[in-house]
Parts: sequence; C-alpha cells; structure tokens
Amino acid sequence: MKNCINASLLVAIIVLSGRAVAAPAFLSEDPKRPVDKISHDLNIAPEQFTACFRQVAPAPQGMQPTAERVHSNKAVLLSCLQKANANITNDKLDEVMDRYRPGGHEAQVPMSE
Repeated sequence: MKNCINASLLVAIIVLSGRAVAAPAFLSEDPKRPVDKISHDLNIAPEQFTACFRQVAPAPQGMQPTAERVHSNKAVLLSCLQKANANITNDKLDEVMDRYRPGGHEAQVPMSE
C-alpha cells in the first residue's frame, strides 16, 4: 500500500512539473502577457520589455482603449523598445503583439477611430 501511495505521489509530481515547464513565463507585474515569448520574438531581454511596458497606460479593466490611447501607448512602447533593439519596426511590434494578444489582431481597436 505504501508503494502505491509513493508511486501516485511521484506521478503527481511529474505531471505538475511538466505543467510548470510548459506554461509561459508571466511576470507578476505583467500577468496577461507571455513576456518571455514576446521578448524572444523581439530579440530583447524580458526585463527590457517589461521596463518599456511600464510606461504604457492601458485602458481600465473591462474598457476598450480609445484610438488616441492606442496611438499614444504604441508611440511610447515602440520608442522604448527601439532603444533596446533598433531593428524593431512598427510592423514587427504589431506582428508579435498580435500573436500573443487574446483574439489576435481583431481584438485591437481600429487605428482609424
């Protein structure tokens, strides 16, 4: 009986360990974005992305940002990211952020509003 319990415990540990490895790394101050993946795709350090994103002013929870806020945030974020990697273009930033945004590009507020 003791061996059966130990085997079950070992299986549970292996399963939980596998989930922890497979989950994207979210930073406590940026819990909605897989910062490790985004920063990898932009060829910058996760800390650089997080530092740049701290300067962004997201819309309040549950509200859609205005087009003006989208433009302002994008300008701030892109300018900061380009200091970390001058090869980051507006199109590249859009491509990467859309890849990890829930709902993809369609979830973004139209830039013409």
